[in-house]
Amino acid sequence: MISLMKENQAKISVFAPASIGNVSVGFDVLGLTVKPIDGTLLGDVVSIEKAKTNDLIVEGRFADKLPSNKEENIVWQCLLLFNEALVKQNIVIDKVKLTLDKKMPVGSGLGSSACSIVAALHALSAYYNQRENKEIFNDKVLLKMMGQMEALISGSLHYDNVAPCFLGGLQLMVTDSDIISKALPSFNDCYYVMAYPGINVSTKAARDVLPKQYSRADLITYGQNLATFVDACHTGDKAQAFAVLTDVVAEPYRKLLLPKYQQAHDYLVSQGALAVGISGSGPTLFCVCQEQGQAEKLTIWLKENYLQAVDGISNGFVHVCRVDEQGSTVL
Repeated sequence: MISLMKENQAKISVFAPASIGNVSVGFDVLGLTVKPIDGTLLGDVVSIEKAKTNDLIVEGRFADKLPSNKEENIVWQCLLLFNEALVKQNIVIDKVKLTLDKKMPVGSGLGSSACSIVAALHALSAYYNQRENKEIFNDKVLLKMMGQMEALISGSLHYDNVAPCFLGGLQLMVTDSDIISKALPSFNDCYYVMAYPGINVSTKAARDVLPKQYSRADLITYGQNLATFVDACHTGDKAQAFAVLTDVVAEPYRKLLLPKYQQAHDYLVSQGALAVGISGSGPTLFCVCQEQGQAEKLTIWLKENYLQAVDGISNGFVHVCRVDEQGSTVL
């Protein structure tokens, strides 16, 4: 969310957290923000400071997975878009240096592009709010910019990662373009085990594998499950909510792209997990647990059985998380 900064703060850094797109039951219309309970920053950080010329520095664990040409980086594209919006408001544009600390793996299903987009636009907004000592753009305007940038990456406009990443919590995308998303009550006492195996699956590839048409039976099941889940969120009926957390739109097809997913799914369910699903387009798996002890036990199993090495190197990880109600934040 937007924060007015102290005038004497020369450099601003914004953290944007990971999110679970779709949440199994709501293809392109549900998103949930999560944060590791050990304090790990699972997401991206963008810093901004005034400079003599516009520049972008990319660093961090997964920096080498991004284009070497800064003009191709989504954070640079965010700067161009934001500057265009400033011009329309007759606001003087500063030269700035942006630094992207890429902590989130690309093609992970954790909203990697959304993290960079949200962190960049939130940081730019906070910078100019500080300079002007007032709010330049409200949350809805910023969220629309974020959706526009996300569409450049995925090829279609959907807010199920950028909305929760920016606003926090469990977000339902609505048809009203002025509202965009509404927060749903979430089950904050649950633990979400996030297991990224270390392989990448592009959003485009994950969408290409989906059928062009669905049966009437699948459409009815999808509608019933989503409606039941939303109702359960409002009534606080945890058993009902997780009983219908089933993906009939994407998982039956996308799981074929994910080695070891079905084996992991079946094991986790057999061990009493409330729900198991593919986070976004994958390959990250999410598993919902009632107790922390159970989550930690399943974490050990996932580290031994779901993480995979690429060229002899494993970049995979498993985190026990809770719902992040805050969303992107100024550090």
